[in-house]
Amino acid sequence: MSKFLPKLILTTALSATLAMPAFAEKFGLGRAALPEEIAAWNHDISPNGDGLPIGSGSVEDGEMIFSENCAVCHGEFAEGVDNWPKLAGGDGTLADKDPLKTVGSYWPYLSTVYDYVRRSMPFGAAQTMTDDDVYAITAYILYSNYIVEDDFVLSNDNFLEVEMPNAEGFITDDRAETEYTIFTEENACYENCKETVEITKRATVLDVTPEEETTEAAAEPVAEETVQVAMAEETPAEAAPVAEAPVEMAAVEIDEALAAEGEKVFRKCKACHQVGEGAKNRTGPVLNGVLGATIGHVEDFKYSNDFMDAREEGFTWTEENLTAYLHRPKAMFPKTKMSFAGLKSDDDIAAVIEYLKATTQ
Repeated sequence: MSKFLPKLILTTALSATLAMPAFAEKFGLGRAALPEEIAAWNHDISPNGDGLPIGSGSVEDGEMIFSENCAVCHGEFAEGVDNWPKLAGGDGTLADKDPLKTVGSYWPYLSTVYDYVRRSMPFGAAQTMTDDDVYAITAYILYSNYIVEDDFVLSNDNFLEVEMPNAEGFITDDRAETEYTIFTEENACYENCKETVEITKRATVLDVTPEEETTEAAAEPVAEETVQVAMAEETPAEAAPVAEAPVEMAAVEIDEALAAEGEKVFRKCKACHQVGEGAKNRTGPVLNGVLGATIGHVEDFKYSNDFMDAREEGFTWTEENLTAYLHRPKAMFPKTKMSFAGLKSDDDIAAVIEYLKATTQ
């Protein structure tokens, strides 16, 4: 490709030169762009809302539009497919060694989401969606990050009311005023410079660079200590029914072969759910101990209103209920945040349930 580079540079330079007003006037080429021509290209939207088109879109509509136009790359739940970007999740990971930067965990301005979707998406068919469709997709991405509820409608009127979780995570780049002026010819010092440079501190010593072994070692004892304290404080007479469920599950005989098949099927769920030791909430909650538990049993996870209503009614995840839910989630809870269509095979459902049983052992 190197043989084409000089030609490319020349062509680019020539185009830029001809576009300059002085040369346009000299050679009699070109004309000033008309306001409507500028407007056709001027799609940028500022954090203060400047440039937002009039329109609106709901989470409900956005889910359908996202599924049709975006899910092939970004996943049904905005969890990402293969190496395509994840748009949801990553809450609380920015201080980690390998942070997950998504719309919910990292992006400071909602205007960037709308602007980018409107300008560049869907891949291969950019700028084919209506403004209302873009509002709906943006609303669904917010919902996927638990920033808004399932009945939310985003519009140009309430756009600036949405608070992004990491809005305060950035600082203004003031180096032009605070630093660059120090290094001007007038202020710079070129006298009495050090002859050698010595490394006095390393990032790891300053606790700037996380070390995986240290992090894991520090995290595990805390979890164990928490469990031991809870067990010490709770007597058999005071134990709640939910706390007894794992004990009952421990006595259940596990079909290891079926559980192994379930682990394979569970790969469809891993983008949102984790199980086993060290599991953390992601787009969906941890599933440890879900079988036999009251719905919405993970205390630090924000469930849909459907789930919370069912919790008040005492709904529990019996094997029968979990089977029905995994078959068609939205048939049981129409407004569940899990937009996964469900598992078609009864064998796959049975295998996943067996795998969940095994992770409780």
